[in-house]
Amino acid sequence: MIGLISATAAGAAARDRLAAAWPERTRVYDGPVGDAVRRAFAECEQLVCFLATGAVVRLVAPLLGDKADDPGVVCVDEGGRYAVSLLGGHGGGANELAREVGALLAAEPVVTTATDAVGIPGLDTLGLPYEGDVAGVTRALLDGEPVALESEVVWPLPPLPFAAGGDRRVRVTDRAGEPAAGEVWLRPPTLVVGVGASKGVPVEEVLGLISRVCEDAGLSPRSIAELATVDAKAEEHGIVEAAARLGVPVVTYPAGELAAVEVPNPSDAPLAAVGTPSVAEAAALAGGGELLVPKRRSERADGLPAMATCAVVRRPGRGRLAVVGLGPGARDLLTERAKAELRRASVLVGLDQYVDQIRDLLRPGTRILESGLGAEEERARTAVAEAREGQAVALIGSGDAGVYAMASPALAEASDDIDVVGVPGVTAALAAGAILGAPLGHDHVSISLSDLHTPWEVIERRVRAAAEADIVVTFYNPRSRGRDWQLPKALGILAEHRAPGTPVGVVRNASRADESSRLTTLGELDPAWVDMMTVVTVGNTATRNIAGRMVTPRGYRWQESELSRQAAPSEEGAR
Repeated sequence: MIGLISATAAGAAARDRLAAAWPERTRVYDGPVGDAVRRAFAECEQLVCFLATGAVVRLVAPLLGDKADDPGVVCVDEGGRYAVSLLGGHGGGANELAREVGALLAAEPVVTTATDAVGIPGLDTLGLPYEGDVAGVTRALLDGEPVALESEVVWPLPPLPFAAGGDRRVRVTDRAGEPAAGEVWLRPPTLVVGVGASKGVPVEEVLGLISRVCEDAGLSPRSIAELATVDAKAEEHGIVEAAARLGVPVVTYPAGELAAVEVPNPSDAPLAAVGTPSVAEAAALAGGGELLVPKRRSERADGLPAMATCAVVRRPGRGRLAVVGLGPGARDLLTERAKAELRRASVLVGLDQYVDQIRDLLRPGTRILESGLGAEEERARTAVAEAREGQAVALIGSGDAGVYAMASPALAEASDDIDVVGVPGVTAALAAGAILGAPLGHDHVSISLSDLHTPWEVIERRVRAAAEADIVVTFYNPRSRGRDWQLPKALGILAEHRAPGTPVGVVRNASRADESSRLTTLGELDPAWVDMMTVVTVGNTATRNIAGRMVTPRGYRWQESELSRQAAPSEEGAR
């Protein structure tokens, strides 16, 4: 919950805008400001104070405890010009909150945390448990000193400017131990603990067994990702409570699925009890991975039979491939989700001219793999291969990456051994349509006239189908130096079914600095106006040029009623 505190009418107005925008996230604190701040500090995870920073510093100073537990605090000035991250930039989420508040109130976010200021992800913000000299290693990264990365297990990390040499390092490991001076150990959630248990097993017995197994195997409990068991034990209190204390979920599998998992130590007892010869080993192995610790039984001080078993599997981190659409070229049409994926990627793969568009958004340490025109399949293979190595990869394309772009060849290469995320972008057809007016107001289709990968016979059949169906058509890749006859041929097919006066929009470099557009007709269009940077939109029989804008009505009935209304005099006019 975010506590909102204000002292003046102007502050209250901005406060109320936040409260209206985030009704489920915020709580307004009224009354004397000092009391309001103290109550919000005790009750909320974050605060937004519409007060001077000096006043907030004096109010919260006596309340400060540990930076891991204190709420994040953001201050907004009286004029609503700045949203200042004052306290808990990382741990309290104040840096991100300042950006959110700034976006909502049109205020400039002020973030002074060193890593955020220079675009380096903080080691304490990676979502992984960590140990060691975070401050010292982070300072070395900021100062440009060499910091080595040692990855004992595969895990997709965001870009960091690692370099060989020096006496500081970041170690990615699920092994037990203590970091040496100048080291930070990151604990990725790679360990799956399979648990079998008798009814009524005490939680202490389950936790004690897991602790002993990890200690004997030299594994860190902080890298446990989940406890896995059979469906029949989904509500077993000892297992559920053990997972809660470890801060991990319980994942369950049907007995039939576990029975099909090959294990080294099957047993008749679980087969008779829950219908599978193995619970601990099979549940741990069900999601794949390497069996590090075979089934172990708990030990009871009272001499009674063991009530718990467990096994441990290492499930390596999966690489991540984000296929990102950059939009038509204008920076303000690049989505926030796309920007976040670009900052998250440790490896960027793309066409060189597209890389140049967003190079300034990349974080230090991002490895860039760029190539020229005509290497689409090679880029797709490269991106998938990097993800299979456990990297966080962004593969970029213009417009929407799934429309005549990189998503299709990449997903044709990818299998289920990596995670794939699609990030939509504004397509060229949509960008051009917005410039022209509303040409895509009813059914429409996009057709590429490039026959480099598609036989012309197939393209012609599609154009003819669109012509006969009276569908608005946007042509991609309409004309190049080596392909100058396809566009006239396609327009001729459309002309068999549409009048010469049918509106046609021609947009070149939509949304870019040298954007140009013109509205013409099917009979007057000169193909010489068109190149590979152009999209051509041909209207249907209902499309009209209205006040210099290309408009396709939402439906023929709507069109008839609108035309009738426009043709008839208004009541005021009749008077």
